Amino acid sequence: MNPPSVNFLAVSRNPDGSLPAKRNAAHNHDAFFKSVQWSADGTTLFTSSSSNRICAFVLPETLLDPRPSPMTLAPHSTLALPEPTSAIAPCPYFALDHPATQTLLTASKDHPIHLHHAFPPPSPSARQPPPLASFNLIKPETEAYLPIASLLWPAPGTHFVAGTANLVAVFDVSRPDALRAAPLLSIPTIPSTRHLAKGGGVGMRGTVSALAAQPAAGGAAGGEGWGVVAAGTWTRNLGVYDLARAGACVATWSVAGAAAAGRGGKGVVQTVWSPCGRYLVVNERGATGLLVYDLQGTHRLLACLEGRDGTTNQRLSCDVFPGSGSVGGFEVWAGTKDGGVVVWEGVGNQEGVVRPSWDWQGHNAAVGSTALHMSGSVVATCSGSWEVVDGDDNSGTSDSSDSSGTSDSSDDSADESGSGASARIRTRPQSQVVVHETSLKIWSIGPSVPSQAERESQDEGDAAE
Repeated sequence: MNPPSVNFLAVSRNPDGSLPAKRNAAHNHDAFFKSVQWSADGTTLFTSSSSNRICAFVLPETLLDPRPSPMTLAPHSTLALPEPTSAIAPCPYFALDHPATQTLLTASKDHPIHLHHAFPPPSPSARQPPPLASFNLIKPETEAYLPIASLLWPAPGTHFVAGTANLVAVFDVSRPDALRAAPLLSIPTIPSTRHLAKGGGVGMRGTVSALAAQPAAGGAAGGEGWGVVAAGTWTRNLGVYDLARAGACVATWSVAGAAAAGRGGKGVVQTVWSPCGRYLVVNERGATGLLVYDLQGTHRLLACLEGRDGTTNQRLSCDVFPGSGSVGGFEVWAGTKDGGVVVWEGVGNQEGVVRPSWDWQGHNAAVGSTALHMSGSVVATCSGSWEVVDGDDNSGTSDSSDSSGTSDSSDDSADESGSGASARIRTRPQSQVVVHETSLKIWSIGPSVPSQAERESQDEGDAAE
């Protein structure tokens, strides 16, 4: 079966959005796109960047119209966060024609969880409008904000879930910190943090770095709901919790043993349910493949999706989509550290090691996110990474003379040292942090293109007739 055609539709190369470029004072390096995700109605893309910016791109209605070259996208709004963030969550009932729904959650270091308007009204001052609401998650012993490593805002949108060290917290969106000082529900992932073994081997120890809501029965698009949540940690543990039963723990297990056969892995960065809600895809940092678990009863490892080079410390997220009628199962789309995008088809129908069905080269840097539109015919990818390069060796050597006096004193010092040559001071070349390529790209997925042999065979058949 031939792979479908992939058409390049639009691009943006500005991760800083409409605000002035922000450079790190220590390294003076550029920013890059870290992640991209679709709004619930499929009209808007939300991106996060290494410069702590959140941009909203509203895609034009003419996106799929034929044109000689890809269009250039410009963000409709840009949100500057005070600190780096590892999680953003757009409203699950976002609608472009209803301004009240155009919100998103952000979690920054040493700050509360904030609810922002995606398109804030223009402000007469240069300052950014304050958040609409704040939600506190504080450690009682120190009164410090707990670092939020993951956010989940599932439909119907009345509650959201946050993951931190050894804890999953559930918040009521309608009751921010002004009305409720603590989360609605706190679910410890280990029995006690005071034990020397952090739970004594019971539960799921570690920072909850990934959260995913199980789709509703029937696998309808946007069917996530208030129920079962799959969580993953940096310590390579997985847990399934039933929020409808006060966060009761359904199961916990480790992926370290399943991923031991030369696959790598440095902690779970993403958990994704299959559209049918039976299988769980586990995406680890620094791994060469994705794990697929069958969670109907046995929680056994079903398959390992090989063929994706993800051996980097950067987050490389994936996405899933229902499979076609002829192939069945579901599809998994993921980016690589070299700029490629790989696709596995029929996942769930195969066991053991599964190789990619097809792939294409979309970027020249690590693909941080691959996000499919709800229609399945459009996909968004973003790329970028920092690279450390050595400075020019020639620039590390400079000629210098004694700075304390005239040429006479220099000659005197040279005679005393037995050499008339100027002192050569060799300095160590300085390393630089650079971004070789970063971009947000939109692609359309078309029908399969016949191979050359198939076209020739078709031509011969037409001639015979």
